[in-house]
Amino acid sequence: MNYSLKKWSLVTGVLGMVFLAGCGDNNDEIGGGNENEGNDDLTLDGETFVYALSGEYRPFSYVDENGELTGFDVDIGMAIAEELGYEGEPYRISFSGIIPGLQDDRYDAIIGSMGITEERQETVDFSDPYYISGAQVYVRPDSDIASIDDITEDVNVAVALATTYEAMIEDYTTDVSTYDSDVVALQSLDQGRHDAVVTDRLIGLINLEEQDLDIVMAGELVDVEHVGIAVKKGNEELLEAINEALQTIKDNGTYLEISEHYFDEDISQE
Repeated sequence: MNYSLKKWSLVTGVLGMVFLAGCGDNNDEIGGGNENEGNDDLTLDGETFVYALSGEYRPFSYVDENGELTGFDVDIGMAIAEELGYEGEPYRISFSGIIPGLQDDRYDAIIGSMGITEERQETVDFSDPYYISGAQVYVRPDSDIASIDDITEDVNVAVALATTYEAMIEDYTTDVSTYDSDVVALQSLDQGRHDAVVTDRLIGLINLEEQDLDIVMAGELVDVEHVGIAVKKGNEELLEAINEALQTIKDNGTYLEISEHYFDEDISQE
C-alpha cells in the first residue's frame, strides 16, 4: 500500500464530537462500518472508525498553524482504519477524560499515546505496543537536578494531568503542578515557573527543538514505557483486528514511513 501522510481538519473532529455526544446511550456495538463497508468480521454499525486523542501532545497529536489536526497518532489511526476497511475519524478530548469517554461508547478506541499500565488494564484492553518510549526528567540548564533522585519535597515538578508521570513523581515530591498538556508544562518550565518536568522523552526532545525551549534532559530514562491502543474492556473482536492491522502496517512499511516522518527513526523499537 502506498501510504501518504495526511492532515485532518479540526472542524471534522469538532463536528464528530457534537454528533457522538448525542450517541452515548447506544447499544454495546461500537461505531464503524456497515455490512457493505469495512471488515465483515467486526460488529461495527457506522462508516467510520473513531479514535480518541488529546490534540495537545505534539508531535503525536496537535493542531498546526493552519488549524489542522495532525501528528503521529493521527496518522497511525488513519492507517489502521484503512486496514480495517473504514474511514478514520480522530476525536479530540482531554486526556483526563479519555478513558471514561471510551467506556461511554463515544468512540471506538484510544490512539492517544497511552502507556500500558496494570491500573489501566483493569478498565480497558490494550493492543500490542505501537511505540516504545519512556519517562524523562527535564530541567533548565542552570538546575542542580541531575537525575530523578535529586527530586525531593522542596522541588516543584510539573506534569500532565492523569498521566503515568503524575503517579510516578508523587513518590518523590508532593509539590506537583498539573497541566492538561505536557507541552504547556514544558513551556512553563522554560519560563521559570517550575523546577522540573517529567514527560515522555520524545515529547521533550521534539518540543525543546521546535519551540526553542531552554531546557535539557536530566539523567537517563526513568523507565521504559510501552504504548498501546486501548479499546473497551471485553471487545476482543476489535482488539484482534487492530493488532492484525498494526502488524500489517509494520510489515508493509507504512508504520516506518510515518515514524521517520515525525522522529527520523523507528520508535517501535527500544
